[in-house]
Amino acid sequence: MYTLYIANRNYSSWSLRPWVLMRTLGIPFDERLVPFGTAAQPHDFSRFSPNGKVPCLHDGSTAVWDSLAIVEYLAERHAGVWPGDPLARAFARCAAAEMHSGFGALRQICGMNCGLRVRLQRIEGALRTDLERLQALWQDGLRRFGGPYLAGAAFGGADAFFAPVAFRIQTYELPLPAAGLEYARRLLELPAMRCWYEAALEEPWRDSSHEQEARDAGVVIEDLRRGGHSAQNA
Repeated sequence: MYTLYIANRNYSSWSLRPWVLMRTLGIPFDERLVPFGTAAQPHDFSRFSPNGKVPCLHDGSTAVWDSLAIVEYLAERHAGVWPGDPLARAFARCAAAEMHSGFGALRQICGMNCGLRVRLQRIEGALRTDLERLQALWQDGLRRFGGPYLAGAAFGGADAFFAPVAFRIQTYELPLPAAGLEYARRLLELPAMRCWYEAALEEPWRDSSHEQEARDAGVVIEDLRRGGHSAQNA
C-alpha cells in the first residue's frame, strides 16, 4: 500500500493535491502527517523526502516527491486521474501544470489557511491578473468539456490541483463570476474536502510564517480553528 507524507492540513496546499485525489478516486494509502514544527525546531522532512519537502509518496522502496510527479505516478497505475478523451486529457494536464508553476501572486498573497476568514486589503496588480487568468481557465474547461468538473463529468487530477484554490476563495472571499464560485463550492463539498477541512480546524499547531502571511494580506475577521475566536486583527 502507498504511504503519503503530508504536513499541516490548515496550511499545506501542496499536500492537499495528491491526498484529495487519492481519497476521491478511492486509491488506498496510509497517511503520515508531519507538522512543519517551529523556526527554532523545524521537522526534518528529508528523513522521508529526497528534497526535504511534502508531499512525498512512498510505494515500497520508491519515493515520489513533488505533487505533480505524484499525480503522474498514480496516473500510470490507476484509471481516472486524467480523462480518457485525448483533448480533455491534454487540457487537464496543461491546467494542472499551469497551477503547479504559475499563479504566484495568488499563492503568495493568499496563502492557504483553511480556518481563517480574511478581508483582503486590496485586489490589484499581479493578484488581479492571476484571478482573471483563473476565471478564464476555469470557464474554458467547464464550457469545453461540459462540467461539472474542470475537464468533464468526473473529478480528476486537474481538479485536485485547484482544490487549494477553493479553500483560498473561501478564506479570502475572492471575487469570481458565478460559474467560478459554483465550481469552487463543488470542490469544497466533496466528502474528501470536507474531511480535510474539518481535520484542519482541529489541528493544534500554528506556524508563525503562515499566520503572518494571512495578517499581511488583510484583516483577520474570524478564526474558526480550535481555540480561535471571532475578532478583527488589523
